[in-house]
Amino acid sequence: MKTYSIVIQPSETIIEEVKQMKELLASKIGWFNSKNSLAHITINEFERNEKELENIKTKLTEITRYFKPQEVQFTNFDTFPNGAFFLAPNEESKQYLKQIMTSIHQKFPYPVKIKSNEPHISIGRRIQPEKIEIAKNLFPVNPNITFNCHKIALRVFNDDRKQFDIIETFPFLAEESQELIQGSLF
Repeated sequence: MKTYSIVIQPSETIIEEVKQMKELLASKIGWFNSKNSLAHITINEFERNEKELENIKTKLTEITRYFKPQEVQFTNFDTFPNGAFFLAPNEESKQYLKQIMTSIHQKFPYPVKIKSNEPHISIGRRIQPEKIEIAKNLFPVNPNITFNCHKIALRVFNDDRKQFDIIETFPFLAEESQELIQGSLF
């Protein structure tokens, strides 16, 4: 069994921008969880046998074919009580991302270990409260991070690096559902 995750992957520019934020934070508070993780929005995490990989890819292709790409904006820094410090989307982007996440949760036929319902891009996780205060002071101005949300990525956990590696991406094709087309014919 291998550990996989499905994520929304931002653009390379945003991945680099978030990496710089993580480096700056690490220079002030030292190492923290998810410091070396590339920017992403977690949808789920699950374990499956590698021989099921092609079926998983086929299912993700089916799911994403009807999603419409949209520009999303992350305009705030925020925290969760568990010590996460993260980038939060504006309300319109949050609703769009939640629709994507919910649709995947509903249509993904495999059991999951972790299911995320709150779209965010982690900068750090499990950070002690006093270090969260340092992070808040380090980033006093709200960010303006924007990217075109047009794909999800399937990742596998790399035991050597202790990070996830992208296996494949699945573009949003904005096709119309056959159910909608058939319904409009009658």
